[in-house]
Formats: sequence, structure tokens, C-alpha cells
Amino acid sequence: MYDSTAEIRADAAPGGPAGIRIRPGADGDLTELTEIYNHYVVHTPVTFDIEPVTAEERRAWLDAHPATGRHRLLVAEEAGRVLGYATSGPFRAKRAYETSVETSVYLGPGHTGRGLGGLLYRTLLEALAHEDVHRAYAGITQPNAASMRLHERFGFRPVGVLGEVGRKFGTFWDVAWLEKRIG
Repeated sequence: MYDSTAEIRADAAPGGPAGIRIRPGADGDLTELTEIYNHYVVHTPVTFDIEPVTAEERRAWLDAHPATGRHRLLVAEEAGRVLGYATSGPFRAKRAYETSVETSVYLGPGHTGRGLGGLLYRTLLEALAHEDVHRAYAGITQPNAASMRLHERFGFRPVGVLGEVGRKFGTFWDVAWLEKRIG
């Protein structure tokens, strides 16, 4: 039987970086998770939050991601330090959408290019395959070739682009939407 809460050692996974483990997010991760997210808020257009958030403001987000079920938070950890995370959450609030999730992955500065994003996504998608999830969606601010490649590698396919849907840093940004069948 599949154990959706088990820790996964990356060095035991094909192509996984040595010394990394993937596990469900926990209360003790909140500060590091917030720091990683705020890096993207302050320095990039990949999230449309404009102002950094506090750990306390992120608490409800953390609490909405239990160790099992459709809405997950998985962290990549090395030597007790969170390097990045992947999530699945509600795609839309209405109940008919409940079998669709929106996924994302964020890596801490300096931790890209090591295969962590792929390891996190592979683990998240494997977990979701054992849940009542029909489709996964990802919204990717454009341009972002690395994120597009990551998602396409895992079977996400483009389904449309929302033109200039968000404004950040004085620029309007397009968001490409990708979709993946799950299960």
C-alpha cells in the first residue's frame, strides 16, 4: 500500500540529489517556507503578491495543507534546512472543482539546478495519483522557460495564456496555464 506521509530520501530515488529528503511540511517549517516565498515576492514576478508576507499571515496556508489528501505541502530538506517546497491546493473554491488542484513549486535561492524541483514534483504527483484528483493545473508567469520545461517534463500541457493579467514591478505579465491528467 502507498504511504502518502512517508519521508522519501532523494538519494534512494532515481536521479535524486544525495542527502535530500522529501517530507510533508510541518509547523516548524513555517519561517523557512515564508522566507523562500518572500524571495519570489520581492525579486520576481512568479507570484503576484506584491508585499512580503509574515509567517503568521502564512499560517492559514500551512494549515490548509495536511499530510494526506488533495492539498499537500511537501518540503525538500537537507541537514535540517528546508531548501524548497511543492504544493497542491484548490483550483477554484466551488465544490464542483474539488477534484482539480493547482500545483506549484518554489526553491530557495541557490538551490535551483540541482534536480530538487523535479524531485518535489515527482513526489507530489505520485501522492496525488492516490487521491481523488482528476486534473492538476499550473499558472506560470511568462517568460519562465525553466518552469515551462519542468511542467512539460511531468506531462503538463499548455491550455491557454491570460494576456497581461497581472501587474508587478510596473509591468503587465502574461500567465500560461498548463494542465495534467492525474490518476
